[in-house]
Amino acid sequence: MSAAEPTRRDFLYIATGTVGAVGAAAVAWPMISQMNPDASTIAAGAPIEVDLGPVAEGQVIKVFWRSKPIFIGHRSKKEIEEAQKIDPKTLPDPQPDSARVKPGHDQWLVLIGICTHLGCIPLAHQGEYDGFFCPCHGSQYDTSGRIRRGPAPANLAVPPYEFVSDTKIRIG
Repeated sequence: MSAAEPTRRDFLYIATGTVGAVGAAAVAWPMISQMNPDASTIAAGAPIEVDLGPVAEGQVIKVFWRSKPIFIGHRSKKEIEEAQKIDPKTLPDPQPDSARVKPGHDQWLVLIGICTHLGCIPLAHQGEYDGFFCPCHGSQYDTSGRIRRGPAPANLAVPPYEFVSDTKIRIG
């Protein structure tokens, strides 16, 4: 018998190696797939679309995205003017109103409704500035969601959003 011809021992080596590789893959597959996020986690971070058509001027609605309350306000001309006339340099967290709304859609204010002090949920159309008021510790925000008075260190956050049409937004 020549050394170039396969033997039964060569077959056993190849068969054992193949079974070992299949076994390693069978063990590794569930370990790797368990690292993927589950369906509820994926759904929790999915973008949501909100129809703005039924929201009347002066009204603030609340929706939930990623388990956070999102305030969507339809601001009146008066509220927009009050927010724009404030000099941002005089605010604790300086930010112009134009940086908090989308260009051409000044009437729509979209905010994460969580107080930046201790995570309470502020009330809309409350406080001295007719914006948002956190009754837990007294933080007051203006009609643009900027901190004006109280212990909160920063403005109400603006979530990532875009206008899909003139009356519909996508948050996330």
